[in-house]
Amino acid sequence: MCLAIPALITRIDEGNIATVDIMGITKKVALDLTPQAKEGDYVLVHAGFAIEIVDRQYADETIELIKEFPQLAEDFS
Repeated sequence: MCLAIPALITRIDEGNIATVDIMGITKKVALDLTPQAKEGDYVLVHAGFAIEIVDRQYADETIELIKEFPQLAEDFS
């Protein structure tokens, strides 16, 4: 199953690479598919790329759903 995880952009570096927070874990992702994204935005991350900008409510609801499936959440806790 493919899954896109909501993440908060905390920093954007050169080369359109963002540092994101995913459930307390820091990762680097490419913003090539969402060049309009900025610090403080929530994005859906899949395979190392931010694929869509989403609002905070959507991000929070999705994280809560992920937490209901421990086998999905354990990679990010």
